[in-house]
Amino acid sequence: MSDIRLTLGCGDYDLTRALIDGSVQPSGIDLTVLPMPSPERHWRMMRFEEFDVSELSMSHYLVAQAEGRGFKAIPVFPHRRFRHSFVFCRNGAEIEEPRDLNGKRIALRTFQNTAGVWTRGILADDYGVDLSSIYWFTQHEEETPWTPPEWLQIERVQAGANLDTMILDGDLDAAIYPELLPSFARGDPRVKRLFEQPKEVEREYFQRTGIFPIMHTVVVKDEVLREFPWVAVSMLRAFREAKDRCYARLADPRQTALAWVQDLLEEQRAMMGPDPWPYALEPNRANLEALVRYSHNQGLIPRAPAIEELFVENALSESPRYVS
Repeated sequence: MSDIRLTLGCGDYDLTRALIDGSVQPSGIDLTVLPMPSPERHWRMMRFEEFDVSELSMSHYLVAQAEGRGFKAIPVFPHRRFRHSFVFCRNGAEIEEPRDLNGKRIALRTFQNTAGVWTRGILADDYGVDLSSIYWFTQHEEETPWTPPEWLQIERVQAGANLDTMILDGDLDAAIYPELLPSFARGDPRVKRLFEQPKEVEREYFQRTGIFPIMHTVVVKDEVLREFPWVAVSMLRAFREAKDRCYARLADPRQTALAWVQDLLEEQRAMMGPDPWPYALEPNRANLEALVRYSHNQGLIPRAPAIEELFVENALSESPRYVS
């Protein structure tokens, strides 16, 4: 019997490298891997469902599940990122601490993207930021058409407008963005981070909450799962193997162009344990529950589902094994 042919849309990361280069092959699957940037991949999956299996924004997935869309997740989370580092403000906007964001004009790529959901939730939970007081400005169309809640003051900037330029020109006060703003990356003195020592703030956040924020999951089309239910477990195991190979490469300092890579790994291990990227439900339950709560509170989903509802059932338990 021939392997079934499936497509995978994913990011080009060290965690997915072995799937991309073919050195890891999911059992029973002839996999065509299509690496691409997140905005393109999420748009193509949410709007057109182009891939059989796809890495997808966790926030977009929650919206999709609320709408009964035709795909379901496996407990694989190939992208995470602490978010305190990605709040930027304009010098002169009178923003010195998080509460100063209240009433300001803040830029977003979209409202639904996971980076924004996490950051807004953290700002509200930990710093008393009133999300309803802020004037939100988005650059791109939302991946899923959506009616904002009445309390939310939100509008999209004019086509062709650049949020970064608008901040520099004084039309906006701050930005919550998935990546570094170009102005900040090139050292423009007109823009600064809200948190001047973000790594220390992020370390304290992790030590207090145990959360390393999940950005993305992996989904499989329902039509694939109906015909081949074993695909969920096969893909889960392949992603785990690719991650294990990534860890093995990182453990060899010759594989990484960083002078103190071993020191960084030891620091990470001491704080976050041997596997900061677990691909399973239970180690991520608090993480997922926080994101679900934030998505519900921010008006993106009508109810907060149980975490088990979000994932393919046969990918949530480990198969019995003989002792070794």
